[in-house]
Amino acid sequence: MKHRIAVVDDETIVCNRLSRALAKDGDAVEAFTEGRSFLARQVEDPFDLVFLDLRLPDEDGISLLPRIKAASRDTEVILVTGFGSIETAVEAVKEGAFHYVQKPVKLAEVRSLAGAALERIDLRRENARLREALRDGPEGKAMIGTSPAIRKVFAMIDKVAPIDCNVLLLGASGTGKELVARALHSQSKRSDRPFVSFNCGGFTDELISSELFGYEKGAFTGATATRIGLFESAAGGTVFLDEIGEMPLSMQVKLLRVIQERKLLRVGGTKPIDLDVRLIAATNKDLKHEASVGAFREDLFFRLNVVTIHLPRLDERRDDIAPLTTYFLEKYGLAFHKSVTRVEPEAMRILGAYSYPGNVRELENIIERGVALAEGETLRVQDLPSDLRQLSFDSIEGEGLVSLEEMERRYIMRVLERTGYNKGLSAQILGVPRTTLWRKLKQYGLD
Repeated sequence: MKHRIAVVDDETIVCNRLSRALAKDGDAVEAFTEGRSFLARQVEDPFDLVFLDLRLPDEDGISLLPRIKAASRDTEVILVTGFGSIETAVEAVKEGAFHYVQKPVKLAEVRSLAGAALERIDLRRENARLREALRDGPEGKAMIGTSPAIRKVFAMIDKVAPIDCNVLLLGASGTGKELVARALHSQSKRSDRPFVSFNCGGFTDELISSELFGYEKGAFTGATATRIGLFESAAGGTVFLDEIGEMPLSMQVKLLRVIQERKLLRVGGTKPIDLDVRLIAATNKDLKHEASVGAFREDLFFRLNVVTIHLPRLDERRDDIAPLTTYFLEKYGLAFHKSVTRVEPEAMRILGAYSYPGNVRELENIIERGVALAEGETLRVQDLPSDLRQLSFDSIEGEGLVSLEEMERRYIMRVLERTGYNKGLSAQILGVPRTTLWRKLKQYGLD
């Protein structure tokens, strides 16, 4: 996502240096040497991030802070200060500024702080979008991801949804086949009509017939009144048949006839009923192979397989683990009336390394459990299932077990590298005072 950044400093050289450094990531940067001209622009079209000098020729930087927030409370502000104004900058951080940098500015520190601030902005926007999705319900709104694998699925949905053809969804359990079916329905011309789903697994022919086609009064013992089936109840809409590969062969013959003739007979009925539905089927089986060995009717396979959408496993779209985690944190935070807004780095590393045999559904269950157990705003390693926690030890077994000091040294080094060796920001992430970090750096020979 492209961001808008403002640099406000009375020194043209500083403006130019910061603008060039901040524009390297593709963000749009505007520079101002006066507070008033900047503020007018902020009110007209708020910036995402502002680097604000405390001393401007026409305005006091501190007095600008509340007016920047009044124009847009989501704008993050990083103060640029000289040595004599550090205490003022610290007080401003307490009043809502994101952080501060000290002159002469170090470009690596500036870019690292900008990255952290923009990441917070993106997370806040994503949370707002997810809250909106939760309010809108599950009708294709909760599909999360930006990985190449899931973008292919989104592209297929956009292409196929308006076309009134049968669709076959292929994917392992937990990959979100019903979500895709709902998205196809919600983006189709049938979106104002019903969406009806039925799981074909584990039922007898008689039960499936009764559920899908309905029955007439007196058709069998207990049929005391006429009942319409799911196909009729979905008139004009979409029928989603999950686990179609589990449907008995004898029932497949009946379904094939319905698809071909676009008519159905209720159980015990004699009058054909016109049918107007779109059919979406899903399975985790290889139906082509099943048809070749006689376990699935080949003619039905061809009827269902007008368009096929393959759903990737979660380990094929690992880039989506983080945004999915954010979504499920929000979802179960709302459900459990808890404010769990972040995941500690080691817990996130474990989540990112796990293989997820149960795919997205398993990740959702893990986060639901974690939110239920979390005691504060952070989901910790101890909130994860024990088999996942073991991953934190398994990752080092190949080289033998190491001491706690060695693990601490490695983690401090990793945080320093990720922050561009910004010791102040690293101390914040590690949750220790700067003096403690400096002492650790000297202890481990990292200073």
